[in-house]
Amino acid sequence: MSTRSDRPVFRFAPSPNGLLHLGHALSALLNHDMAKAAGGRFLLRIEDIDANRCTPEFEAAIFRDLGWLGLSWESPVRRQSEHLDTYAAALTRLTEMGLVYPAFMTRGEVKARVATFEADGRAWPRDPDGSPLYPKDDRHRSETERHDLIDSGLRHAYRLNMSEALKIIDRPLSWQETGDGKKGPIAADPAAWGDVILSRSDAPSSYHLSVTIDDAAQGVTHIVRGLDLYSATAVHRLLQELLGLPEPVYHHHRLIRDEAGQKLSKSEGSTGIASLRDQGLLPDDLRRLVGL
Repeated sequence: MSTRSDRPVFRFAPSPNGLLHLGHALSALLNHDMAKAAGGRFLLRIEDIDANRCTPEFEAAIFRDLGWLGLSWESPVRRQSEHLDTYAAALTRLTEMGLVYPAFMTRGEVKARVATFEADGRAWPRDPDGSPLYPKDDRHRSETERHDLIDSGLRHAYRLNMSEALKIIDRPLSWQETGDGKKGPIAADPAAWGDVILSRSDAPSSYHLSVTIDDAAQGVTHIVRGLDLYSATAVHRLLQELLGLPEPVYHHHRLIRDEAGQKLSKSEGSTGIASLRDQGLLPDDLRRLVGL
């Protein structure tokens, strides 16, 4: 599955579900500049696995914005929508290892369960992003019950049985970090994320699974991305170990925030690359705006 290179390989991997903003500009420029400084390769990947939100128009805008910034990348560009069979094969492999189960609870049902639990002052466990961990009900269903529910047409996702996965690894995990946070070997704690989703009824692969597969398939050696994904690296390291994939070096960079201190959103047109270009700014101006 993996294609390794003698040269360092960097990648910028946006989703075409909105217009790129200054935060994307920082990540793309860092990847491009670091690849150039290391004598490496710079790849562009289109993470379009969410067919309900990703559009050809937004993809065209990505190419237009990055080209205007002066970036160039290798062809062909990898699109997740063209590799669904690869993600399905990885999911099957994890399932055959006894690490995957169908999960039937909706977000509303999980929210109600958490609210009831916390009504008397108890705290439901949450992941590093603050979302409640998925209840364990579905993990403990019998195979017969699972098949009956699936045969009934009930929508479901597939989740990783985190406790069983960690039993297989049975040793501490870590990653090598060179970014804006703590550097050096970082202890990975995938258990903090609970039973993460690997596939949903409306998306054949989760971000965690597809990004791990993609990076290995493209031989990516250096993953440069925002600090908002710092903790999620623990899940990616676990999947790499379970699937026998190589371990890249990670560099998590600072985030560009709005005046209220919030991470930028694709819905904020004022910080969009296209909007700033239309206002007459030049690529060098954007470099200065993001601190480069």
